[in-house]
Amino acid sequence: MIPLRDRGGEVFVFVGTVKDMTLHPRQLSAAFIHVYQFTQGNAALTLVHKTQVEDVPYAMAPFSGRLLAGVGNRLRIYDMGKKKLLRKCELKGLPTMIQSINVVSASRIVVGDLAESFHFVKYKRQENTMAVFADDVSPRWLTATAVLDINTLAGADKFGNIFVTRLPQAVSDDVDDAQLLSSATNEVMALNGAPCKSDELVQYYVGEVVTSLQKVSLGPGHDEVLLYTTIMGGVGALLPFSSKEDLELTQSLEMHLRQEAPPLSGKDQLVFRSSYFPLKGVVDGDFCATYNRMPPEQQRAIAEELDRTPAEIAKKLEELASRII
Repeated sequence: MIPLRDRGGEVFVFVGTVKDMTLHPRQLSAAFIHVYQFTQGNAALTLVHKTQVEDVPYAMAPFSGRLLAGVGNRLRIYDMGKKKLLRKCELKGLPTMIQSINVVSASRIVVGDLAESFHFVKYKRQENTMAVFADDVSPRWLTATAVLDINTLAGADKFGNIFVTRLPQAVSDDVDDAQLLSSATNEVMALNGAPCKSDELVQYYVGEVVTSLQKVSLGPGHDEVLLYTTIMGGVGALLPFSSKEDLELTQSLEMHLRQEAPPLSGKDQLVFRSSYFPLKGVVDGDFCATYNRMPPEQQRAIAEELDRTPAEIAKKLEELASRII
């Protein structure tokens, strides 16, 4: 369900529904996009009309006063009509099923595929066409997505991984290149994928299926974090480092803890966090926090290796935690 304010200022709500659906193989008797309008001073919703579609309308997003909808593996732009939604543009050939739609600019859309990760789409307004110009290097069964900036996205998959991928700046600058976009046809997509690939910046195994991701600040004066929740009720946050000194200290602390404080399960911490993809770009804050629960002798031994005192390390860990909440 998404709200949308049209060009006339009226607020509509779009809801996707399906009837008699079988998950595997995916079959359904009917699917609809319902359009509701706020009435009675925004105190009630009134059904305007419903539009039948041929596949599951799983993801929707507002786009320049119109509606972007993922209908199965097709990306469509709909405009408001008197009796039903009017299809204005369509992109076919996405791999499986559209799981998420993120509008990052007036002409750039990032589509999350259910089983094939992110696809970067360019919308050419003059020609009213869409084309995929880049995608991710690894197939991912996405469960949650979040936009970090115009070129960078965070995602989570059903195996418990969180990752961050970024479009190379050279590709972002050349996205309007006619030759690049013309090569992104359905035939090329089917055989070799998109002409360009995004770079993997972060790989981190949480251990539970992540159900939501959001870039947010948890209070006044706190840093922005990537907040995530899991299917088992866990809540966590990924905090970006603001100084090289903090990064080097926590990396060194994590390395010493791997030798001095093995996890209770007996499985190596590095192996656990790299269960599906090698750990990259993340320091395990939960593991570093075990330093404060170690015996004083071990704390002093690790602190001496880091040219710090146990009090300084404890203070730094507390400072990093206070930047989140």
